[in-house]
Amino acid sequence: MVSLTIYLTYRRGKNLFHKFKCHSTFFFSLGATCWQICGALRYCHSGSECGKIQKLIPNEKPNRVGLFWDLDNKPPNSIPPYEVANKLRIAASSFGVVRYMVAYANSHTFSHIPQCVRERRKERELLYRLEKKGVIKPNQPYRCKVCGRKFYTNEKLVNHFKQLHEREHVKRMNQIESARGNRRVKLVGKYSMKMEKYKKAASDILTPKVGYGLEDELKRAGFWVRTVLDKPQAADRALQSHMVDVMDHRRVECVVLVSDDSDFVDVIKEAKLRCLKTVVIGDIDDGFLKRTADTAFSWEEILMGKAKKQAVSVVKNWKDRDILRTLEWTYNPDADKKKFDLDNTISEASEDDHTEIEDTCDEVDDIYLNGYRKNPNPFLKSKSI
Repeated sequence: MVSLTIYLTYRRGKNLFHKFKCHSTFFFSLGATCWQICGALRYCHSGSECGKIQKLIPNEKPNRVGLFWDLDNKPPNSIPPYEVANKLRIAASSFGVVRYMVAYANSHTFSHIPQCVRERRKERELLYRLEKKGVIKPNQPYRCKVCGRKFYTNEKLVNHFKQLHEREHVKRMNQIESARGNRRVKLVGKYSMKMEKYKKAASDILTPKVGYGLEDELKRAGFWVRTVLDKPQAADRALQSHMVDVMDHRRVECVVLVSDDSDFVDVIKEAKLRCLKTVVIGDIDDGFLKRTADTAFSWEEILMGKAKKQAVSVVKNWKDRDILRTLEWTYNPDADKKKFDLDNTISEASEDDHTEIEDTCDEVDDIYLNGYRKNPNPFLKSKSI
């Protein structure tokens, strides 16, 4: 007879096992349901509607674009260089993926200060003097873009920036230059954000010592800037050789040139002969350079953003032209003669038939000779029979 304690212990264990079984079944079913939900939402992401299959065009590769800028011919005089560089990059990206952004100029272009920039600087200096004397007050205080402190005169902001942030930047640069190997790499990664923040603030607060900051602003926008010798046509030759080298290695499918110089006509013609798309950006509407290229835009259209809207139709026309080229039929007499030359086919067939007849005749002769050797006179054999 089983005791009461043993029976109760058995019932408790059975209940616990039953509960565990129920809980495990519940969680297993819950996990399966979650897995099904995750599987259903697997192909959905932010910005797309659930349940819709996104249409992807197979085997479609975007064009690789090279942006080449002749700064000696088309410098951004009245417009901030960083803004112009970004506008050009946005316009070029409408034709494909921008892989190269190159700008060539001599040292005179980078050190020269345009007249409009000089007038702006004179107006700012006069305004800062009146603020210092207390004649006028700014509507909003000047804010330091590095630390965020506020100042009510521009002179105090400049002094603060030079005494604090410029010294810190010089210390960082000296520390990076003195380091070697892995330590230098770690320091560059550590100070990269601070140095980038300092450069952006310095371009607005400090006046450039040489020129008006053209080279630094273009580099900040992502351009590869190259300075050539102060000789006539030196920048044009260097830029032309760079473009030809890129075309020789088939690194781009679209060439975007920023210039009005007619010396680049031969390079544009060469690009078209190599089946590359060509775009010219300049101010001369009736220039021979623009007529040679596939499409052209003015400086005003680039700055106002019209070029990006028009680039959609241009790219569509390029695609239609490529499709028509693949469907075009051209008469090639040599190829057609080889493909449909009946005389050769007839002669080859006759030769094959002749060889087959000769082979069959040889086989018949061999059979007859073998039979004759066994029975030289077959008629006698038949007569005896």
